[in-house]
Amino acid sequence: MSLMSTKNFIDSQTQRIDLHSHTKCSDGGLTPQELIERALNFQIDVLAITDHDTVAGLSIARSYILEKNLPITLIDGIEISTSWRGFEIHIVGLNIDKHHPQLVQLIEQQQQARELRASTMGEKLEKIGFTDVYQQAKALAEQGSITRAHFAKVLYQQGKVANLQAAFDKYIGKGKRAFVKPQWCSVEQAVEVIHQAGGSAVMAHPVRYDMTTKWLRRLIVDFKTTGGDGLEAVLPQMNNAQRQLMLSFCLEYDLLASMGSDFHYPSKWSDLGRNLLMPDTVTPIWQQWH
Repeated sequence: MSLMSTKNFIDSQTQRIDLHSHTKCSDGGLTPQELIERALNFQIDVLAITDHDTVAGLSIARSYILEKNLPITLIDGIEISTSWRGFEIHIVGLNIDKHHPQLVQLIEQQQQARELRASTMGEKLEKIGFTDVYQQAKALAEQGSITRAHFAKVLYQQGKVANLQAAFDKYIGKGKRAFVKPQWCSVEQAVEVIHQAGGSAVMAHPVRYDMTTKWLRRLIVDFKTTGGDGLEAVLPQMNNAQRQLMLSFCLEYDLLASMGSDFHYPSKWSDLGRNLLMPDTVTPIWQQWH
């Protein structure tokens, strides 16, 4: 189905929509094919695959949908890691042309930054006394983007931490002994490249960044100034105050609203399409796709 006609067939009143999900091509637990099957099982009508700094899973998923003639609409997406005033901010690109030269070039730069961070993190963990973590994280990532989640999984498998979160809290989180500040692109660059690739630039999960409301407002103002299109205003795990704050930011700064589960793997806390309902007080991001 043509991306250009997306607006005509997305209807949040009658369809289940999830515009943020991951596969094994980055730090997700399922292959693109498995993710599509799970989306169908959860009766998702429209799914965006938004792997970290890679579009490798999109062609696999689309081929699988076509081969099996499956009743699901795939939105080509990506989640780009950026740096903003010392924070790591994620910008989701939706409805992109995955072959656009500027996007391909940015992905290459981001992958180089990812590889440098991973190898340096491995060296730091080695000094702490944890051997072969980088090599094992690389093996876990296979051909996909290597992320800190892969390192956390290795530390857990080696019995160095009690759970995945503990790996971040003790070793690889911000300010910890094996943390490495990544050299990501700027928010402005991510937004610009997403637009060049014909997509919509959405700030991923704004409520999850470890900052005050004052700083969050500053971030959203900067994002809007760079030409950002929308906020991920609806996520599965949000309290009412967070939901109201996101909706008020959309209205105040004339930003479109997106929604997504940020699905990585099956868990009791979150799953595809769970608690995703677009309020009629805001304009959905897909209104831009025509």
